[in-house]
This record gives sequence, structure tokens and C-alpha cells, in this order.
Amino acid sequence: MFSGFMITLTVISMILALTPLFSILGYVIVKGFSALNLAFFTELPAPPGEAGGGMANGIIGTFTLISLASAIGIPVGLMAGIFLSEYGRNRFGKLVSFLTDIMLGIPSIVIGIVVYALVVLAMGGFSAYAGGIALAFIMIPAVTRTTEEMLKLVPNHIREAGLALGIPKWRVIMLIILPTALRGIITGIMLAIARVSGETAPLLFTAFGNMYWSQSLNEPIASMPVLVFNYAISPYAEWQAQAWAGALTLILIVVVLNVSARLITRKR
Repeated sequence: MFSGFMITLTVISMILALTPLFSILGYVIVKGFSALNLAFFTELPAPPGEAGGGMANGIIGTFTLISLASAIGIPVGLMAGIFLSEYGRNRFGKLVSFLTDIMLGIPSIVIGIVVYALVVLAMGGFSAYAGGIALAFIMIPAVTRTTEEMLKLVPNHIREAGLALGIPKWRVIMLIILPTALRGIITGIMLAIARVSGETAPLLFTAFGNMYWSQSLNEPIASMPVLVFNYAISPYAEWQAQAWAGALTLILIVVVLNVSARLITRKR
């Protein structure tokens, strides 16, 4: 009887937790689906007040920024997580863990301001590089903490078995420990990518935005979060509709990334 009561309570809690999520998702689908068309994915933004246009430059720019951030954030986060899990039982490890916790709690807009001061001003202008670095700073602590926790879940006797065979510790980590925790690590990486995919505030200070195609990574670049932000606060109904379409597209991108990761890492 008590077991049935707890199961019922758990189901009710799950429904209460998922209702806001599916409500938001459903509302975005209803508002954004009507504005999705071929032009949205292939054309540049239309001038203010004019009908038509799309977010092709923002879509490409978002993938560019995510790629830059991943190229920086994933390797650094992985190495930091491996260090904390396997070699971090010392003062330096405690310092790295403490800094990781601090970075996890820093608002993204603060990271944008810091990167603006350190990168944008040094480079003399906004750029895709600056945007990628800002997003990488957001990814690094998330990937670090996920990697550390997943590696700690691997039983110690697996490590000891590898070492007992005379295998160097770094090879035990690379060939045994990491593959064992790979599913959890990739899930954490996907969550980090999903988080930065929708970040707007740091990009306003770094990548800035561009209504046209970017010819170089060393110049301002368009991104979907910034376009959605600009369109949502505009007085034009056409732009507001495209803002909903952009939000829906971002959700779809995140879903595709997560499903792809699940398929790649599924057990065979």
C-alpha cells in the first residue's frame, strides 16, 4: 500500500515537473511553425518593416560559434575533468575544483563583459572568435564537472586491474576508464552545447551580430539567439513571427544534437 502511494506521488511529481516544459514547447511550436518556410532557411533577414526574408546567416553563424566554442571548451573541459578525477587529490586539484564551481555560477552576461574586455578590445572589434571564446568559457566548467563525476562512477577495481597488468596509468585512463564513462560524458557535452546554443547576452558583447553574410571569423557574425532577441523586441509583426520560428529552430537543433549523441553512443 505504501509502495503504491509513493509510486502515485512520484507520477504526480513527474507530471507537475513536465507540464511547464511541454506547455512552453507546445506554445513555441504553435507560434513558430507557421513562420517556417524555405525562405527562412535560405534567405537573409529582410529590411525592417518588409515581409519575407529569413535567418540563413544566423543559422550558419550559430553553428560556426558552437563549433568554435566546442573546439576550445570540450578538450579543455575533458582534460580538466580527467585531472580532477584521476590526479586532483591535492591542493592544486582543490583549487581547480573551486574555480570550476565559481565559473558554473557566473552569469553569462558577466562572461560576455570579461571576454569583451580581454578579447574584443584587444582585437579591435567584435568577431566570431570572441563569441566562440565566450561560449567556450560557459562550456568548460559544465564539461569539466560532468567528466569528473562520470569518471568517478567507474569502479576502482577496473583501474586496479589495468594497473596490475602493467599498463601505464595514462593508457588505463584513455583505453579503459574513458570508454567506460563515454555515454555519460557525451551526454554532459550535449547538455553544455545545448546551453550555449541559446545564449544571447555574451554574444551581444562579443560576436555582436550581422544582418549579412560574414566573410571572415575576424568580424561580427550573425547568430540565431541575437536575431531572435532583436526580432522579439521589434515593433514589426513579421519579425516577431520569425522570432518564434527562430526559437523553434533552436529547439529543433538541440533535439537533433541530443538524439544524434544517443544514437552514436547507444549500446550495440
